[in-house]
Amino acid sequence: MGSPGQKVVLITGCSSGIGLRMAVMLAKDEQKRYHVIATMRDLKRKDKLVEAAGDAYGKTLSLAVLDVCNDESVKQCFDGIKDRHVDVLINNAGIGLVGPIESIPIEEMKKVFETNFFGVIRMIKEVMPDMKKRKGGHIIVVSSVMGLQGVVFNDVYAASKFAMEGFCESLAVQLLKFNVTLSMIEPGPVRTDFETKMIEEVKQKEFPGADPDTVHYFKNVYLPSSIDIFETLGQTPDDIARCTKKVIEASRPRFRNLTNPLYTPIVAMKYADETGGLSVHAFYHMLFNLGPLMHVSMTVMKYLTCGCLRSRTVAPN
Repeated sequence: MGSPGQKVVLITGCSSGIGLRMAVMLAKDEQKRYHVIATMRDLKRKDKLVEAAGDAYGKTLSLAVLDVCNDESVKQCFDGIKDRHVDVLINNAGIGLVGPIESIPIEEMKKVFETNFFGVIRMIKEVMPDMKKRKGGHIIVVSSVMGLQGVVFNDVYAASKFAMEGFCESLAVQLLKFNVTLSMIEPGPVRTDFETKMIEEVKQKEFPGADPDTVHYFKNVYLPSSIDIFETLGQTPDDIARCTKKVIEASRPRFRNLTNPLYTPIVAMKYADETGGLSVHAFYHMLFNLGPLMHVSMTVMKYLTCGCLRSRTVAPN
């Protein structure tokens, strides 16, 4: 499992999107500093990863089955690693949920927390004892700006990320005593097939239990604005992978790493007013009063920037 001097990096959720690009980027490191264990629930979905990895597959990249929602699956994965030794754990696996809260069954909400919150905790509990014993290691959690600032109609998803942010803030203090680093990666919108598919699906859905006005606001106000933001300000999975690699390689990794500086003012607005009114009312006006204007603004920005903004949205060291 890796050559002497290589760091063993275990990444969850590697069948597509951010996890896939992280695995490929680290496995193709020119100095071959990493041996990547790319995990996914079903190895039948490995083809995209194997193709993207090319010659790195079987050399600096290996695959393993892992379901972060299953205790036994997590244990078996670590048992398959030599000495259960992991230098860098990247918790990337996650699921989204969007829509009027009245129409979302409690069971669906629990699934989000099972993956986004408890799934990360399972992984950390498994890797932490050895890291503390060795007094070394790096735990990375892919969170979201929605773990810092809630977004309308993303109530449950934001809650799962808020929970993870609080958990990690608390744990990071203890881990410092054992020379173990904990870092958060906090992307804004990321353009992936997963996001595109989810948006298309919710467009077609009925929302039983939600009143007609709420359904109208969600489908005809929120979704168009959301699509505009993703298309104009959204980053690519490679952007997030590059930021994560910088965090791994930093001499003193930061705890929080916002990958898209364009979202810094949004987060700052929350802390500028201790009553919370500033951010709540600002988001209200952006969505309900400036919705059509925002659509026009985003469309103009998309054509004027020609991608210039996107090239500048990777957080610096």
